[in-house]
Amino acid sequence: MSEVKLETLPKKLQEMFNRGFTALERNNIDYAIDMLEECVSEEPRFLRGWKFLRAAQMKKMKTKKVSSLSKAVNTAKGFPVYASAVALLKANKPQSAMVTIEKVLRADPTDARNGLLFGQAAAAAELPEVAILTLELVRDHNPEDVSVLSWLGGIYQKVGRMRSARECFERLCEMNPNDPNMLKQLKDIMALDSMSSDGWEQTVESGGSYRDMLKDSEEAAILEQEAKSARSESGVDALIEDTLKKIESDPKNINYRRALANFYLQKKDYPPAIEALEKAIEINPGDPELERTLTNVHIKAYEAEIAEKREAGDEAAAAEMEAQLLQYKFDDLQARVERYPNDFQLRYEWGVMLYENDYINEAIQQLQVAQRSVKNRVQALYYLGLCFGAKKQYDVAFRQLDTALKDLPIMDGNKKKVLYELGRISELRGDKEQAMDYYLQIYQVDIGYRDVSDKVENAEA
Repeated sequence: MSEVKLETLPKKLQEMFNRGFTALERNNIDYAIDMLEECVSEEPRFLRGWKFLRAAQMKKMKTKKVSSLSKAVNTAKGFPVYASAVALLKANKPQSAMVTIEKVLRADPTDARNGLLFGQAAAAAELPEVAILTLELVRDHNPEDVSVLSWLGGIYQKVGRMRSARECFERLCEMNPNDPNMLKQLKDIMALDSMSSDGWEQTVESGGSYRDMLKDSEEAAILEQEAKSARSESGVDALIEDTLKKIESDPKNINYRRALANFYLQKKDYPPAIEALEKAIEINPGDPELERTLTNVHIKAYEAEIAEKREAGDEAAAAEMEAQLLQYKFDDLQARVERYPNDFQLRYEWGVMLYENDYINEAIQQLQVAQRSVKNRVQALYYLGLCFGAKKQYDVAFRQLDTALKDLPIMDGNKKKVLYELGRISELRGDKEQAMDYYLQIYQVDIGYRDVSDKVENAEA
């Protein structure tokens, strides 16, 4: 099932979510949980609702400071509910199983047994991202649980997040070094991860699978054939020869040319890969994804040449090529933004690049546009905070970062960096007490993050 966005929810559910969100902000946790739970029960595809529900449950759990004994008692009390959810899942009623097991997860969303069952039910209901959200939370609090790691790794693999899947199975192999099944799974994942990173566009972080890069089933069939081959030089050459024949018979088919570029990339043969993509763009001009792919191939070609220069000991030539690569990235991204001014992703990337090259006012202009995108809103606000901080407009910087923080219910890497920057800006504003509050929030969950331990411990000394 595809994820449902807030703006597409029925008005009743939008209002329910907004009430829950407001209650969470006001620390009315029980009411927030009630509203958010009812919202996702009626529309389980609403991933954002699940995120805020888990955040509210975690907030409530932390205030209770549940002991290991009371946790065990609660687990035992919840067994009848657990058994009922298992029965519903076996009866092929996964969404009902999710609603049922949620009754006990409400008290402890980190419980391994109940969280794993929820993840299994969500996966069966074709809601993999909902499953991942809960299983990641459970994994973080039960890092040695083999079943949780195994299921989480399997769902990562299913949605194409090969790097995350690989990390799960690497951890499993560390825990069970003599398990041949685990080792085989890790080898399979490593092969798929390699295929993904060798392809013409990274989709891992966006949660997509390698099939998401394809435009139709015909191209999918080509890549399936490639995946089943031994990936030897001769095997790829045979695939290239076959694809060239298909192009000869159907020269306007850009999917064949995409596939051809991918095969050349497997051989790290960049000039013909570039030529294939340039021809595809010539046939189908105005395709931003094709242009993005071509950009990535050019970058790979530069990087390969830099590596060759460095291996040959020609450091000066390598440094010169690196400067050329930076200039290429800058010029290429600027040109694509000019061609596609309504592409918020490009606006965001261009804003970040401008900031990193000290074009602060120009970066602000791009990031203010980019924040209209739901996908990049938080990151754009974060960089806006950095930009205004660089201009020493600390009050404006603080407001941008504080707005970003409100959209980050879970303590992940993004939230940590926003909190850290809020702390830094608060220090620059002269509010050390407020700065320490932000640093402490990070310190309580990740003592090793940057220099927060020094900041907190020195302040308390």
